[in-house]
Amino acid sequence: MFAGAIRRGIGLLSAVAMLAITFLGLSFHIASAQTALKLTLEGGIDGTSAPYLVAEERGHFRAAGLDVSIEPSPNGLEAITRVTSGQFDIGVADINSVIRFRDQSPTAPVKVVFVVGNRPGYAIIGRKSRGVAEPADLVDKRLGAPPTEGASVAWPAFAKLNGIDPAKVQVVSVGVAVREPMLAAGELDAATGNSFSSPITLRQKGVPAEDITTMVMGRYGLALYGASIIVNAKVLEEKPDAVRAFLRGLLAGIKDTVSNPIAAIRVVLQRMDGASPEVELERLNVAIRDTIATRIVRANGLGDIDPVRFAEGIDQLALSYIFKNRPKLADLFDPSFMPPAEERRIN
Repeated sequence: MFAGAIRRGIGLLSAVAMLAITFLGLSFHIASAQTALKLTLEGGIDGTSAPYLVAEERGHFRAAGLDVSIEPSPNGLEAITRVTSGQFDIGVADINSVIRFRDQSPTAPVKVVFVVGNRPGYAIIGRKSRGVAEPADLVDKRLGAPPTEGASVAWPAFAKLNGIDPAKVQVVSVGVAVREPMLAAGELDAATGNSFSSPITLRQKGVPAEDITTMVMGRYGLALYGASIIVNAKVLEEKPDAVRAFLRGLLAGIKDTVSNPIAAIRVVLQRMDGASPEVELERLNVAIRDTIATRIVRANGLGDIDPVRFAEGIDQLALSYIFKNRPKLADLFDPSFMPPAEERRIN
């Protein structure tokens, strides 16, 4: 009887072992089936990173069969070079920076496949106490402008669209790090910047909110688009299904973020040390309002580029940037990887 019990025990252990081996094998198969992709952001992690981090944390990428690693970058140019070099598969980048990069390097192996920012956050940030509340007030004022920043590049277009003679505005070349401190100290009357960052930094420097005016350039005639998803050409060729899956997962992350920014910020804060929940939520809400969920997007959906508006935007860029060859939309943008239009609509 005792020997029989031992044999039955050994049989049970063998069955359990076989079940464990089968389970481990199934788990390994599932893990190995996930396609790995490396995503670089266009800067550090903050509230505006929410759509990407939410897509990863909520499992939208995994549900699409992907294992996506997300890394911050020092700046937007670095994000573009990371993707063109093949160091990263996919990146987030200001489409206007991509346009200029491609003009300088026409054979760069990169394409835009989706537009996250229907408008850029480019803005003129003024102080009412310095006499700046609307575009016309910039005449005879000191405007701080970091030379290579997107909003600074767009300044000539903003001036033309709003009837401002640029010769009557004293444009001061400043570094990004000293822009808000100089504006707070009264050394500048206004500055180019982003609607979701500069006003927040100014308040942190002691400038009262009621003294700050934010003129988002997209509300004053600027036709440019904003943040976009760029992909290395080799990845597009070798992993087209993975790119389509990535955009499905990202689309779900954007929708989650827009519908519940508070929950989205909780995800972001997990990747930030000592950040203020209130500040990052404000940053995200402004970015959603000014760049992602615009009136055009709510009417037509996310991701796409209107050819007529694109051409208008190129004309505006040409006011401050001399193109070697005028960009063609088909050379820059490939919409074939996006989900269908009906799936790209948001509430």
